[in-house]
Amino acid sequence: MIAITRLILRQMRIKGDRMNVSIIVNDEKAISTQLMNTLRKAASACIDMDVEISLSFVSLEEIHRMNREYRGVDRPTDVLSFPMFDSTEEMEEMQRLTGGDVPLGDVVICMDKIREQAEEFGHSEERETVYLFTHSVLHLLGYDHEEDEDRRKMRAREEEIMESLGISRQEQE
Repeated sequence: MIAITRLILRQMRIKGDRMNVSIIVNDEKAISTQLMNTLRKAASACIDMDVEISLSFVSLEEIHRMNREYRGVDRPTDVLSFPMFDSTEEMEEMQRLTGGDVPLGDVVICMDKIREQAEEFGHSEERETVYLFTHSVLHLLGYDHEEDEDRRKMRAREEEIMESLGISRQEQE
């Protein structure tokens, strides 16, 4: 887990046929109930397991500091992922042993980048938030985009999840 001080202001769960998803958010004003429901559905589409995900919204300065400190990259980024496990096998073993929610990891999203990228790509801030969250959850699950083949697999999975939520690249607001 990342060493970030956070107040747990709201915890929401989705209960469905497949799984429970808990998302712990550091700023309840940063996200509407409707958007939270969409994020839970996105996480549920990513993994068939009971999980807990920590979600923090931070400033440009904070994500720049974290990117430099944790990745050695001295520039701001849109999202950072801090997985708790090195493999899906470890996650499955944790769930088998505990029978409860598996702490998947931390997602840190930059609010300034959401606004900037939504404007740049011509879609809503909500769509950008869902995309970045989905992208980050896939990183928590071990997806990567360093190599071309891995990038294609990850992008295809992102598109599949976004389309399952009724959110396509062509959606304009």
